[in-house]
Amino acid sequence: MSRASGKRVLYNPRFAADRPDAARPRLSFEGCMMHGIKRVPGLIRGVVVIAAASIALHAAAQGTPAPKGESAKAVPAIVTQVCAGCHGVDGNSVAPINPKLAAQHPDYLQRQLFSYRTKDGGGAPDRANPIMAGFAMMLTPEQVREVSVYYASQKLVPSAAREKELAFLGQKIYRGGIAAKGIPACSGCHGPTGAGIPAEYPRIGGQFAEYSAAQLVAFRQGTRQNSVQMSAIAERMSDAEIKAVADYLAGLR
Repeated sequence: MSRASGKRVLYNPRFAADRPDAARPRLSFEGCMMHGIKRVPGLIRGVVVIAAASIALHAAAQGTPAPKGESAKAVPAIVTQVCAGCHGVDGNSVAPINPKLAAQHPDYLQRQLFSYRTKDGGGAPDRANPIMAGFAMMLTPEQVREVSVYYASQKLVPSAAREKELAFLGQKIYRGGIAAKGIPACSGCHGPTGAGIPAEYPRIGGQFAEYSAAQLVAFRQGTRQNSVQMSAIAERMSDAEIKAVADYLAGLR
């Protein structure tokens, strides 16, 4: 419970300052916006460099080690061979440019993997990401399902909000929307705790602020086109509103 402008304000995001991993490296909002920028010459090379850097960061940060013994048998080979480099064996990425996949709804994860694929006839994918497109195209439908179910079964290690005033604004938008701009409350689809609705809306509570912001920018710019509803909402949001909502989501439980 906190107070802002003399009024009682309900507030529950966890802040990085209270976390032992508060010093963890993170990217700026401006830096993460590159995920939403339309393709330009040299972008693929840049993304490859960033992906390689994120893998190095994952190793340097000594994330969750691969399970051993009996528990190792439950980890699909494709996870340890491909996915873990960026998303971690347990789905808890340590690099903000790579989303946390742990506890995400399996049907949602499947849809996203298919969204990265080039459409039949050579059409552009609904989600423009050269790195993920390469991985998604090589997976069989069975592997897509296996990876999705596996990560959905893992325990989420949530992120944390970092700027209290910013998160207060994000809380206001998340819970009540912005009527003047026709922006509905995020909680209407994603729930009061950001848990989402299985097979309908994704879990967004506890996700990296940088990643959430990047996706809203991608919806706004049209580089992510797999949700007409989100595209319509994001195009009405300013950079400040996107940043506020993303920061609030990071601490939402």
